[in-house]
Amino acid sequence: MASQTVLAQLPQPVRDLVISVSDRAPHYFGNTENDTAEVSNWIQQVANGSIVKQSAVEDLNTKLTPRTYLVNNYLTAADVALYGALHPLVLTLQPAQYYSHPALTRYFDHIQSRPGVRRAADSLAPAFESVVFDIENMPKAERKADPPKKKEKASKPAGQTAPVAPVSESASSSQAKAEQKNEKKPKKEKEPKKGSTVADGASGKKAPGGGKVPAAEDSGDPVPSMIDLRVGKIVEIMKHPDADGLYVEQVDLGEETGPRTVVSGLVNYIPIEQLRDKLVVAVCNLKPASMRGVKSFAMLLCATSKEGKEGGIETIQPPTGSQPGDRVYFEGEQYENATPLSQLNPKKKIFETIQPGFITLESREAAWINPATKDVHKIRTKHGVCLAPTFIGASLS
Repeated sequence: MASQTVLAQLPQPVRDLVISVSDRAPHYFGNTENDTAEVSNWIQQVANGSIVKQSAVEDLNTKLTPRTYLVNNYLTAADVALYGALHPLVLTLQPAQYYSHPALTRYFDHIQSRPGVRRAADSLAPAFESVVFDIENMPKAERKADPPKKKEKASKPAGQTAPVAPVSESASSSQAKAEQKNEKKPKKEKEPKKGSTVADGASGKKAPGGGKVPAAEDSGDPVPSMIDLRVGKIVEIMKHPDADGLYVEQVDLGEETGPRTVVSGLVNYIPIEQLRDKLVVAVCNLKPASMRGVKSFAMLLCATSKEGKEGGIETIQPPTGSQPGDRVYFEGEQYENATPLSQLNPKKKIFETIQPGFITLESREAAWINPATKDVHKIRTKHGVCLAPTFIGASLS
């Protein structure tokens, strides 16, 4: 494999670190042809030293700002190589220096905290000792407003001798907005045909009673079966370095690509110790969103007290016997035998339309109440119904 060939160019002990973590497993070198090419490219840059030097820190910080991992949304050999090569440089940074490069600090700390990386690094001690950052006392980043745009004078038409009245600010602004709208207006996406299956593996799911599950349709009124709910396990968690109220979690959803990065605003409601290794229910087909520089690829389904956030927030618990990746569905023949959409269209506000019906019953069981019929559809897996730890009458989101 091309990426493994590139490993020979890495300096020691970085090469040993990458080999120890990846154990030459193929997925560490990319799950697709494009990912493999990207992994090779990043390792090549690390090997030739073009991105791992003091003069390149600012540029690297900029490149890492929108990323959780270098390639796609999972750990690869490229991340391990970059971490290993950065280690001696990061060791020399003073707090003021890593405070001024928050994306690089966040990325480095996240990679060194991955269990597989940490085990391999410890086995090669003292080459890759754990670096402790004083993130709690990191000053708030100042975000300056964009400078006002200069107004351009209207050009004088050719051959015109009389003075031309200046174009009003509101008119020019409206025109600019209209042009910008026309330039950025996306092409209308084709909706899946009725009865078609959903991409990305969803069509292979089985109904609770066996047999192939029909796909949900992205047309008509939103229905809860469009939402992709699955059991997940929080295998890693840390505080977001740039946001006091956010956690950054790695959630195992039973996918071959590995855990997904999830950002949750639970710092002020649930202690970090209570979330480590916890089974949760995750909403998996929301459009990925960047939250203070970290892209989140799912959302934890939580119950908010009927008194509001002041009364507390709890994560919804899957039933005993659940495993990461287990399908979570809504009771009712019309829902439990349908496959969710591969991704919810934000413009159609499907989740926002369904969410007001989410509630916990007197039994603490999670459910969706149809606003039209008032029928109750419990949220469950094949092992039983999902519960809130203590809340009754709580809203879910």
